[in-house]
Amino acid sequence: MKKLLLLLLIASALVAQSNMKNKYSMRVAYGKSTSSNLGSDIIGDVAGDVANLYVYDLDGGYLLQKNLLDMPIDIYAKGSFSYYDEGNYKDAYGADIYIKAYYNFDFLKNRVRFGFGEGVSYTSRTLITEAKDAAVSQDNTSKFLNYLDISLDFDLGKLVRYKPLDETYVGFLIKHRSGIFGLINNVKHGGSNYNSIYIEKNF
Repeated sequence: MKKLLLLLLIASALVAQSNMKNKYSMRVAYGKSTSSNLGSDIIGDVAGDVANLYVYDLDGGYLLQKNLLDMPIDIYAKGSFSYYDEGNYKDAYGADIYIKAYYNFDFLKNRVRFGFGEGVSYTSRTLITEAKDAAVSQDNTSKFLNYLDISLDFDLGKLVRYKPLDETYVGFLIKHRSGIFGLINNVKHGGSNYNSIYIEKNF
């Protein structure tokens, strides 16, 4: 966690020097694997993974469209690099490329965003949590899978009334990899969910 906070401070220092106006985003996240399916994770019915598998994630984005069709929806092209701490197993690395939409709304004088991203994900080897999931039903595994990025966050600057922190978002994220019920590399199970916390800065 200390490394994650240090990375955030460095990122904040870099974006503070930028003259761009909220065209880019940078996110750092820390998450833990769950043995729940995606639907259970979304509604909060989370089962922990006894293997204690973690992910550290650095994500960057570029704003493609603000207020899509005059609605409070922003569209970003995003990419991330992940380090998977696999506990007693060999660690893995991953990369995700995706398009993400944020629906913005105001709540108690604060900006809240619901985000949904769709794309592809690649890992340097099959993740342990995916191998365990596949083994239950003797399913296939794959390093290349579909990727979903589902998040909910709020604007920290507006919450604490400190303008330099405006467009700094703190939130909860589900990183989901799957074969879309066999559509990708015939992976019907063999997926993974990492419930994560993050800080994201638009600059």
